[in-house]
Amino acid sequence: MFDIRERPNVVQRAFLIGAYFDRREIQPCIDLMDELKELVTTLGIGIVGSELAHVRETTPRYLLGSGKAAELIEQAKQLDADCIIIDNELTPAQQRAWETDANLCVIDRHEVILDIFNMRARTKEARLQVELARLEYSIPRLTRMWAHLDRQGGASGGSGGGGMSAARGEGETQLETDRRLANKRLDRVKAELEEVKKQRDTMRKERSRIPIPHAAIVGYTNVGKSSLLNRLTESEVLAEDKLFATLDTTTRRLELPDGQPLLLTDTVGFIRNLPHDLVQSFRATLEESILADFLIHVIDASSPHAQEFYQTTTKVLGELGAADKRTLLVLNKIDLIDSDRLSQLQRLFPDAVPVSILTGQGIDALYHALHTLLIDRVVRMELSIPLDRMDLVSIAHNEGKVLSESYDRGVADLQCVLPKRFESRFLPYLTKP
Repeated sequence: MFDIRERPNVVQRAFLIGAYFDRREIQPCIDLMDELKELVTTLGIGIVGSELAHVRETTPRYLLGSGKAAELIEQAKQLDADCIIIDNELTPAQQRAWETDANLCVIDRHEVILDIFNMRARTKEARLQVELARLEYSIPRLTRMWAHLDRQGGASGGSGGGGMSAARGEGETQLETDRRLANKRLDRVKAELEEVKKQRDTMRKERSRIPIPHAAIVGYTNVGKSSLLNRLTESEVLAEDKLFATLDTTTRRLELPDGQPLLLTDTVGFIRNLPHDLVQSFRATLEESILADFLIHVIDASSPHAQEFYQTTTKVLGELGAADKRTLLVLNKIDLIDSDRLSQLQRLFPDAVPVSILTGQGIDALYHALHTLLIDRVVRMELSIPLDRMDLVSIAHNEGKVLSESYDRGVADLQCVLPKRFESRFLPYLTKP
């Protein structure tokens, strides 16, 4: 049966390589290498060394020049690495060339992210989405798993290469079998995801029967999106200081101080150079961003790369067709920065609300900003409702927020905030037009 090798179980000592093609790009390459180190550490793999390589001219076989590739392979072996991880995306042919020359496991950033997603997936939908991405990545690379058959054939000798041909034939047979099984599994996963999508669409239709406004929380990975959901809704969604801790969407209901209800959905975090097929595979999950009434874009104020992370998230949202959504920016982790850094960020993001989800600083201002975004959806009313229309009193309690209530005059005197869609029902009972 076709299966994909579990990298974290077989790799312990990794040598990291990052290639850059313009000397002016060295700082972004350093930043990406630091991020790769964090990704690899998340997998529980030790890092024995790393190297940045300037590439004057790319080659089809290695991406780098052959001399530089040989030098880096030797460096990895001297450090007793059992894996080379390359920050740049490799073609299947390049990956095979590196593995053949190094006789080591060689993977790229894409595969590291896939393995992390595989570790993090919890729900059926997330597991299916991860499996789809891994299958689409691995099928062109299946020949790597059967290279040992060719090496066995080469050792058989004796008959003018006939032994090698036989071994290669055996390998090709197994390869074809695995590719067929993998493609069948790919079709099944796509079909199962379509079913999940139909179920999600049904749930959205149910939600739309009562048109409560809906916001999706988006942002770079590990900026505090799940923590924000927990803080605002007093829920206990998993929130860990780890990359891609959330792969599954979670929706909770929040009641703002004015009584306006709001649905909040947590979404998967983004990352620089996020593989395009992962964006596509998680499209069903990320559709929450497309369909939401507005977005809450969380930025890690303590990160020196806050602006680049903001641009990365905005770019992926553009790929999803959500770039033009009304967006509320939130600068999180202001407890970790000084006033000068905060002032700098507020100049970059003048409309952002600065908060610390950990300490609660700025949360009241965030509630006010959410209220302002929704102000056109509610109306404040003073009412005198006859007691034979207690159905209206019930609506005021269930769909809005009753600020005061009295029955002293033989009628129900209410001050309340109601969704605008109910306004016409209450107009006959206004005490103050």
